[in-house]
Amino acid sequence: MNKTIIADSMITCPICGFSKKETMPTDACQWFYECTSCHTVLKPKAGDCCVYCSYGDVPCPPIQVKGVC
Repeated sequence: MNKTIIADSMITCPICGFSKKETMPTDACQWFYECTSCHTVLKPKAGDCCVYCSYGDVPCPPIQVKGVC
């Protein structure tokens, strides 16, 4: 059974609250993300594999497919 991958995630900066819809890489986790509003560089929270799993509304594609990064 093929699982449908959601490629877009709304990522929200925990510093300024700005949200932006971004397309996630499908074959890797993204460890850094610069907020386009306040320019804070986000890193994953402890235990998360990437910034989308920490600050996005949709987990990254590797998590969606395999449950692990």
